[in-house]
Amino acid sequence: MSLVGKLLIAMPGMSDPRFAHSVVLLSAHGDEGAMGLMVNKPAKGLRLSDVLDQLPHDFGKAKRQLDVYFGGPVETGRGFVLHSDEYQSPMQSLPIDGGFGLTATLDILEDLAKGGGPEKALLMLGYTGWGPGQLEGEIARNGWLTADATAEIVFDLADDQKWEAALRSLGIDPLLLSTSAGRA
Repeated sequence: MSLVGKLLIAMPGMSDPRFAHSVVLLSAHGDEGAMGLMVNKPAKGLRLSDVLDQLPHDFGKAKRQLDVYFGGPVETGRGFVLHSDEYQSPMQSLPIDGGFGLTATLDILEDLAKGGGPEKALLMLGYTGWGPGQLEGEIARNGWLTADATAEIVFDLADDQKWEAALRSLGIDPLLLSTSAGRA
C-alpha cells in the first residue's frame, strides 16, 4: 500500500533526535523506498531571501517572504517547495495525493520572489529518505504513525502545534503516548 500524501508522525520514543516530534509528508513511496519532507522543523533565522541570495540567478528583492524548513537530513543543499496543488510549474511539478504539489525547479523560486506562485508553500532544504523496506520496518517497530495529510496541518498551524494536531487527527492524546513500545 502506498503512503504517498500521508503524514508520518514520529512516536515519542524516536531514537534519532533529528526526527523527534517530527511530522513528515510523504511525496514518494514504493518498492524503491520512500521520500518525504518534514513540515514542522523550521531552519531558524533562514528566509527565502537568504536562499535567493545564494543562487547565481538575480531574482531581485523578494516581494514574498517564506521561512525555510529543514526537510530532512538527505541532500541538505538541495531545495524543494512543497505547495498547494493549484500551482503547476511549466518546468515540472510532482502532484502529491491529498491536494499537494512538490516543485524543485528555479521557476517556482522566481514566482515566489515576484509575489506569486502557489497560494500555500513551504520552502525546504533537504529531504527524508528511506531505502526499500526501511520505512515499513520503522513503522512496524512503532517508530512512526501514519495519518491523512490536511492543508491545515501542513500549511496553516504553527510549527510547534503540527505534531500534536496530527496525533489528534487520529484520535490520540499525545499525553497518553508511551515512549516505549511493546508486543503482546
